[in-house]
Formats: sequence, C-alpha cells, structure tokens
Amino acid sequence: VLALADSWPGQMRTIFGDHERFVETYFSQYKGYYFSGDGCRRDADGYYWITGRVDDVINVSGHRMGTAEVESALVAHPKVAEAAVVGYPHAIKGQGIYAYVTLNEGEEYTEELRKELVQWVRKEIGPIASPDLIQWAPGLPKTRSGKIMRRILRKIAENDYAALGDTSTLADPTVVEDLIDNRMNRA
Repeated sequence: VLALADSWPGQMRTIFGDHERFVETYFSQYKGYYFSGDGCRRDADGYYWITGRVDDVINVSGHRMGTAEVESALVAHPKVAEAAVVGYPHAIKGQGIYAYVTLNEGEEYTEELRKELVQWVRKEIGPIASPDLIQWAPGLPKTRSGKIMRRILRKIAENDYAALGDTSTLADPTVVEDLIDNRMNRA
C-alpha cells in the first residue's frame, strides 16, 4: 500500500464540516501515516509504481479479490510491461476477470503467451485468479497525469462501449478505439 509519513504542499487538509471523517478515512488505517487508498510496488531501481486502488475488488465465484493482485502477478512476468484488470459479467462465475496486457517492446502477442500468462497467474495467486479473457493492448487509456481510466476499460469489457463518458482528458484517445476494435467480449 502507499502510505506517506510526511505532508506535501498540495495535500488535502480536511473535509469541510467533517474533520473527524477526514482523520478516520485517511489516518486511522496506518497510525501516523496518510493512507492514499492506492497500492504500489517499488522496482529494482527504487522507483515506485502505483498498482491501483486497494478497494477495487471483483467477486469471482464468491471469492473477493483485488484487481491490483492480478495486475501485479501479470506485470511480474518478464514479457509484460503493463496490465490492467477489470471485472465483467460472466454467466457462471458472476464476474469474470478481463485483463488488458501491454507487452515489452520487441515481444510478440501469441496464443502461446496468452496461455503462459494464465498459468503464470495461477502459479502466483491461484486458480481462482486466472484471467478469463486477455486482450493485447498497444497501450492503456490514461489521463495526461498517467492515471489509468478503469471506467473505460470496464465499459469495453462489459461490451457497453457506446457510452464511455468523457474521454477528453485522455493522453491518447486512439488507444480506446483500438481496445474497442479488438475487444474479447463480443457477446
């Protein structure tokens, strides 16, 4: 998790009219630390990577799991540069796991690699976390500040891409067109 010991100039100081709620929400989970609600990992070079909201949970066959767990397992594979995971309606499981995966430069998208990634996640987390659908993504829809727009990914995975909402803040809107054109869930 991303928890910070020190403050910074643009940090929120309170919730207007409800300071107690502010303290309870952001400072009670880890005493003495500001809890952002995000997960993160530190790479070998010392850089921190935001892995996603720790409260972004999907329910697969009655098992609740964080999407960040599956994403972390996918990006631990040496051929994967980036991954985003969302839930989508599944006839048997209730929610299935839909993964968007961007490979490292020079790697090829193959069916063999898709199967390898499913096995990789099974080994890292367990069978319940196996992605049902893996979509190769040349990039992920991000804001100019680098935040992945999971709302858009969720809509595409649900095959409900007609009303994606505001996409004006995306750094590269063409990524969305590619994801829609190559979506795996065409129900």
